[in-house]
Amino acid sequence: MVMPTDPENDAVRLRAAMVDALAREGVPVDPAWRAAVEAVPRHRFVPGFYLPADERDERGLTLWEPVTAELDYGRWLASIYSDTTLITQFDGEEPDWKTPVARRGGAPTSSSTLPSLVVRMWSDADVAEGHTVLEIGTGTGYSTALACERLDSGDVTSIEVDPRRLEAAADALYGCGYTPTLAVADGLYGYWPEARFDRVVAACSVRRVPAALLDQTRPGGKILLTLSGWLYGYARVLLTVAEDGTAEGSLLPGTVSFMAARTHAPPSFGNPAHWAAGLPDKPRTALHGPERLMAATEEAFHLRFMAQCAVPDAQMVTVDEVVCLVDVVSGSAATLSPSDGRWQVREGGPVRLWERVERAVSLFDAAGRPGPETFTLRVCDEDQRLVHPTMPDLLLRRTPLF
Repeated sequence: MVMPTDPENDAVRLRAAMVDALAREGVPVDPAWRAAVEAVPRHRFVPGFYLPADERDERGLTLWEPVTAELDYGRWLASIYSDTTLITQFDGEEPDWKTPVARRGGAPTSSSTLPSLVVRMWSDADVAEGHTVLEIGTGTGYSTALACERLDSGDVTSIEVDPRRLEAAADALYGCGYTPTLAVADGLYGYWPEARFDRVVAACSVRRVPAALLDQTRPGGKILLTLSGWLYGYARVLLTVAEDGTAEGSLLPGTVSFMAARTHAPPSFGNPAHWAAGLPDKPRTALHGPERLMAATEEAFHLRFMAQCAVPDAQMVTVDEVVCLVDVVSGSAATLSPSDGRWQVREGGPVRLWERVERAVSLFDAAGRPGPETFTLRVCDEDQRLVHPTMPDLLLRRTPLF
């Protein structure tokens, strides 16, 4: 029996089924966004992508298998119309989807975000007819297409830092009849030629709210951002811009992560053993261990973000059960080693990294372990701080990044 290979027809049923599945899973999809998801052919935007193999390779690295219509039509189309993020690029290298090869390891640098999150983003940003929208991170162009289907293409501007990614997205968008404004640009600086916007939505994460985005948003307009950092803590925030150019908004509930804006990605820090070698020999017993930050729970996800506010330049890696924190900015480091059910801390340099993390965790516990929605982010010029009724303010960073 020959498998059907007509995605234009096969996808219609699959799109409708995907929307029904989202509704069953409790994803809030209003009628207008539902119609957009049912109309936009996602397969046009992902001619190829990578999926992880069931097992790692002999070195423990994830084996990423290429998936295209030519290699496996059924798997390709079924994956596209499932609620799955599809990795389309690693380490900034654009694949040749005509002759794709498997990859081992690597850092994802572009993807087609899972449809439920795309719809959630547009919905959370309160996007409606008549709004002018700036999307940061065009990627494959799928989310841009949904915005164009929901609004008018002339009201949508989408920018992408990778020119090859934007070229492929533009071909797909124009091929589907969508004509948004597209530009190769760094999202940290927005896009002045089309400003001001009613809504700004970022499909990447940033360490700090870029000042340019506030300047390019109309008073009363909203900015939806994912805040992140080098500890891979994340928090989403919906800011409303005031007449005086300041902005304020609550953190949103849930766990969402995005790839970092490329200039905000963590730097390489070398060999953790070299950093550990310069630490004092005498350890102390940790007040809090690292497992609370590393657990696969919503609370750990949120707590890691707050710890990150305490040590914004620190990175964390585990080597042979020893947890290492490294701060390439100050030259500080810390290690936590398990011993008889406790953690022993050694730390050195101008910043006592784990001591600061412990203080953040203690404050969190003393406040009753409040959820993200209880925090408010206030942005005024270079002053950006998280405010909570029963906790001291947390600064995102003391020094500007750009």
